[in-house]
Amino acid sequence: MTLRVLCLLAGVALGAGGAAAQTVSPRQAAPARYGIGRPATPSEIAAIDIDVRPDGRGLPAGRGTAAEGAPIYAAKCAACHGATGKEGPNDVLVGRASQGFSFSQDPSLPHTIGNYWPYATTVFDYVRRAMPPTAPGSLTDDEVYALTAFLLRANEVIAEDAVMDRTTLPKVAMPAQRYFAPDTRRQYPAKPTPKPQP
Repeated sequence: MTLRVLCLLAGVALGAGGAAAQTVSPRQAAPARYGIGRPATPSEIAAIDIDVRPDGRGLPAGRGTAAEGAPIYAAKCAACHGATGKEGPNDVLVGRASQGFSFSQDPSLPHTIGNYWPYATTVFDYVRRAMPPTAPGSLTDDEVYALTAFLLRANEVIAEDAVMDRTTLPKVAMPAQRYFAPDTRRQYPAKPTPKPQP
């Protein structure tokens, strides 16, 4: 072997031995802040905090009637749900069960607002956040109240002249509500995940 190859091998051996002798330092703790982002402003939080509970908590100010909802439905909903809400091609919205809650006996039955939905506030919540699918969230609160009134009237749940607002909507008794039971299971707070020890 040449002196050059011997020196190279000796250097590699010394380097490997030195690297093996080094101790591994403990993992550094994560910084308290990474220096990116910022806290959300109250108006940013309010813009996405739009959920509505069955008891009406979360309903905004506004109002609407079935008569006011009819032209909105025709312009923004009928293309997907049909002229009366019964035709489709997408989900059928209008229809009452002729005998009870028979979905387990006949799975082909459509789940409509009139025969399946347990809370009227859910109609408002879903329409406001998800409809129309080409522009979700684009309807004003008054338009959503009017559409909700139109759909409830089409399902024979409310009177023709009923006004839906944050006070009246939670009081609407849905035909299928009696088939749903509240979740009474005890809710346990999440346990903190233990941090790994170094």
